Amino acid sequence: MLFRSASRIAALTGLFAMVALPAFASDGLDTGDTAWILAATALVLFMTLPGLALFYAGLVQGKNVISVLMHHFAIACLMSVLWVVAGYSLAFSGDGAWFGNLDKMFLSGVGVDTLFGTIPESLFAAFQMTFAVITPALVIGAYVERMKFSAVLIFSALWLLVVYAPVTHWVWGGGIMAGWGVMDFAGGIVVHATAGTAAIVCAVMVGKRRNFPEGLQPPHSPILTMIGAAMLWVGWFGFNGGSALGANGGAGMALLVTHIAAATASLVWMGMEWVRFGRPSLVGIVTGMVAGLATVTPASGFIGVPGGLILGLAGGFGCYYAVDLIRGKLKIDDSLDVFAVHGVGGIIGSLLVAFLATPAFNGLGLADGVTAGAQFMVQLQSVVITIVWTAVFSVIILMIARAVGGLRVDEQVEVDGLDLAEHGERGYPGT
Repeated sequence: MLFRSASRIAALTGLFAMVALPAFASDGLDTGDTAWILAATALVLFMTLPGLALFYAGLVQGKNVISVLMHHFAIACLMSVLWVVAGYSLAFSGDGAWFGNLDKMFLSGVGVDTLFGTIPESLFAAFQMTFAVITPALVIGAYVERMKFSAVLIFSALWLLVVYAPVTHWVWGGGIMAGWGVMDFAGGIVVHATAGTAAIVCAVMVGKRRNFPEGLQPPHSPILTMIGAAMLWVGWFGFNGGSALGANGGAGMALLVTHIAAATASLVWMGMEWVRFGRPSLVGIVTGMVAGLATVTPASGFIGVPGGLILGLAGGFGCYYAVDLIRGKLKIDDSLDVFAVHGVGGIIGSLLVAFLATPAFNGLGLADGVTAGAQFMVQLQSVVITIVWTAVFSVIILMIARAVGGLRVDEQVEVDGLDLAEHGERGYPGT
């Protein structure tokens, strides 16, 4: 197995021994590592608030902008509380292959002096909490402009505990996939495959927007979308670089390849739009950026610059065509292309890392005796299981939310906009 370290911490973090062990080898607190993860934690929260919130808000109609911002803020609050109450324990305690336990409910046993490797365990829990915040927030893009706020809260809360926490345990918490040697540095499987799968389920079960696809209005503010995208790009340095859990060379390389993949995919998306429509769009280039970031995320700690370039190309092309397939051919109203960009990107990166991590592409290499083909099968098996688990339980959770209070707003509310009906506020005068 890939994670045959004497330290259980290496298994819990889901990192290669060659990446993780230098940070964990020294005894006691490392102030440099701690300072970097403090900053990375803030950067990842910055991705959701305000980054993702503004990115999504600019893509909807002006009469629904408050609704989108409210979804993000409320989910950030609710997921944070649920994470410290039970989510962290379910993900990072216990020796079960498929499930953690509740030994660390309310962060029991986590004190000021409790360490996780060379950083405080409280900080590790907070860093992981920001991942637990942004993952269900990504799903918002699938149901904007039509899902009830109450249903959003019910779905997100149950989904965190039933889907996100178990998958985190499988990959990063010493569970079944960690035992197989799965490679997921920062969340291609844990974050993007789960969020993307949940998004496509939500899009189907909640149903299409009234005017989809012919009568849809264009994004009301590409400016907000670009500002949010820029915040996501900056925050992603904490997302991927922070997943090294130390201020070291692994964090530096993860940051570099993250940036290169994002830039490459942005140019790919811009070029494809330019050829196809005769002019590139601001929304298009920033969507390409997100595709590149999602695609490089699972591989970022295992690859070199050639791998970053390749994943940028693969994410740019692959996610662009996925948008056409989902929205254009299948007519599924995944409104802000969560599955096509995050889901497809995360899956592509999770599969290609088996090859791009090899020395042939300046990667850090695979474990002794593991071939690229064997690693690919581990990656594929892990992705498929995650998708099936997420899809099944997302359906069940949505059925529960529907039974409790319904999933979708009334037709007139959808016509008038969710801002005033659901929250009593307007984003702009006259909307």
